[in-house]
Amino acid sequence: MTRSRKASATSSATTGTADRILGAARALFEREGAQAVSMRRIADAIGLTPMAIYRHFPNREALLKRISDDSFDEIARHWLARNQGGDALSRVIALQRIYLDYALAYPHLFDHAFSTRRADARKYPEDFRAGRSPTLGIAADAVAEAMRAGLLRTDDEWDVAMTLWAHTHGLVALYRAGRFSYAEAEFRRFYEASLRRLLDGLRA
Repeated sequence: MTRSRKASATSSATTGTADRILGAARALFEREGAQAVSMRRIADAIGLTPMAIYRHFPNREALLKRISDDSFDEIARHWLARNQGGDALSRVIALQRIYLDYALAYPHLFDHAFSTRRADARKYPEDFRAGRSPTLGIAADAVAEAMRAGLLRTDDEWDVAMTLWAHTHGLVALYRAGRFSYAEAEFRRFYEASLRRLLDGLRA
């Protein structure tokens, strides 16, 4: 085997191991929450030693950050896919529904990504207006388009996008905390009605 082929094989093996580590960590995360993610439990799940994991991730915090970053990217991909077709206001609504779907499907990831104080968390407005959010930027673009189309009142698209996000996040957080007696289907109906009330107040 030539030197370049050996290097390629080594790189592929390294990437494959890192992916296995991430997969096991995310499975623990989704099932039990961030507190359940330990190097030893991940190692046991995939047949490695804990020290082997440190060759790919320097510490537990780096691993959790990667999981959070991947979660943001996953939401952004869904938002980009849905940010097509229909009028701009319909796309604004579709983006909020995706956030709701993600929060209910992956509650532990949602809590860590959006409800846990983290040193690396993006801050509004400077980080968002600088384009550092893979998700809210898509929402702000959709809001701006709805304003240009005369479907929403002219305003600061970033502030409106943050308001919509805060509305969805707040209701989900209350639901996750047991402050609604609704089953999920009932909560979704309540959410849809609440979102439309908010948008009615923002219409041109």
